[in-house]
Amino acid sequence: MSCITNQSSNEIEIADFEFDRNPLSEGIYLITRLIRDDFPEQQVRRELDLLVEKARSMIPADIDEELQLEQLLHLFYHQWGFGSANGIYNLSDTMWLDKVLKTHQGAPSSLGLILIYIAEHLAIPLHPVIFPTQLLVKADWLDGDSWVINPLNGETLTKHMLSVWLKGHLGIHAKLNHRDLIDAANSQIILKILTALKSALVQENKPELALRASQLSLSLNPKDPYEIRDRGLIYAQLECNHIAVHDLNYFIEQCPDDPVTEVIKMQLNNMDQSSIHTITLH
Repeated sequence: MSCITNQSSNEIEIADFEFDRNPLSEGIYLITRLIRDDFPEQQVRRELDLLVEKARSMIPADIDEELQLEQLLHLFYHQWGFGSANGIYNLSDTMWLDKVLKTHQGAPSSLGLILIYIAEHLAIPLHPVIFPTQLLVKADWLDGDSWVINPLNGETLTKHMLSVWLKGHLGIHAKLNHRDLIDAANSQIILKILTALKSALVQENKPELALRASQLSLSLNPKDPYEIRDRGLIYAQLECNHIAVHDLNYFIEQCPDDPVTEVIKMQLNNMDQSSIHTITLH
C-alpha cells in the first residue's frame, strides 16, 4: 500500500476557510467533502432546505420563540422521528449528514447541527455547547434563562441532570459551572467532530479516511502532540512505518509522562502492526 497522501490541497483549503465567520453547516460540508469523495453535498443541501420549508409551513411565525421552539422539537423528534441510533451500525454513519438524513438516526453532533440549521432559518436562536459528555444545544432567552436540550431526543436538561452527567464523567467532586455551558465556536465544534470521526473510522478499519480526518485536524492544530500521535498510529495501521516512527517519536518527546508513552515505546521497538493499531484514539 502506498504511503503517499494527497493532502496538500486539502490542508490549504481548510486552513484558508474561516470557520468562525461562516455558518457551521458550511464548515461541516467542507470537512466532509475533504474526507469522503462520495459525499453528495448538493443533495444534503437540498434535503436540509426542504426540512426548513416544511418546518416554516407548520410553525407560525407570529408566536413567541419559546412556543416556536416547542413546536420545532415536537416536529423534529416526534413527527419526523429523528433520534439516537439503535441496533447495529457504524459509528461514522451517525455523523455523516447524508446518512443521518436518510435514517433519521444520528449522534449528538449531527442531530444538533440539523436542528440548529432549521432553527436558524426560522430565526429561533439555538447554539451548540461542547459539554464534557456530548454536544448539547442551548437556547438563551431575553430574560437571561437558558433552555438546554439533549439533541439525541429533544428533552430539556435541568441543572441537576447536567450535574449528575458531569459527576459521572469527571468524578463525584466535579461541579457544574457556567463555563460548562458557554456557546462553542464553530472551529471548536469542527475539531470535536474530526476527532470523533477519526476514532470511528479507525475502529471501522477505514484507515485511509481516518488519515484524512487526522490531517484536517492537524491543519487546524498543527503542533498538538496527541493529534500527531494519532496520525502516527494511523500510518502504522497503513504499514507506513517510516512516517509512523517520526510521529510517534515526536509524541514521546513532547509527552514523556503520558501513560500511553511507555506502550508506544514498546511498539516502536518492534513495529508489530497487529498491536500498534489497536491503541484507542481519544
